[in-house]
Amino acid sequence: MIKTNPFIGNDTDREQIWHMLVSRDIKAYCDADWSQVADDFIEEEFYAVNGNKNPDPGSWNLAFSTLSHYRDEWLKQAELAQRTEYAEPLEAAVHAATTLNHISIENGRAIARKQFKGAIKRADGQSDELLWQTLYYLKSTDTGWKICGFTGYLPYTE
Repeated sequence: MIKTNPFIGNDTDREQIWHMLVSRDIKAYCDADWSQVADDFIEEEFYAVNGNKNPDPGSWNLAFSTLSHYRDEWLKQAELAQRTEYAEPLEAAVHAATTLNHISIENGRAIARKQFKGAIKRADGQSDELLWQTLYYLKSTDTGWKICGFTGYLPYTE
């Protein structure tokens, strides 16, 4: 089931952030189409940290120092998903595993916590487990909210 944006009609900023990080991101990933999300980033400010699913920040590392490096890895993973035969619709399964309820906004900046908890059934009888969370760092611009960076693959917490 494709989730509905819980902020529609209640909070324009959070509605826009949720749409970007959930609806648009999942669809682009499932389509393996970077062009759908390319304008969601501030390229000159972008960086990303990999939490390695470890609670100790000492084990985290700078995963992407440029947006182009992130884009290349994103496309690699999305194309792998395209080649995988799933036993259920991929977009609906990713939506089912994704939650974005916490968005903190202050002075034109935001932190959004996107959580993944679920499994996507593959046609071979196995499953791809999703169990982590990501903190996105965002900035309000003249053209809307944009991603400056993120800390991803953090251990999942309730």
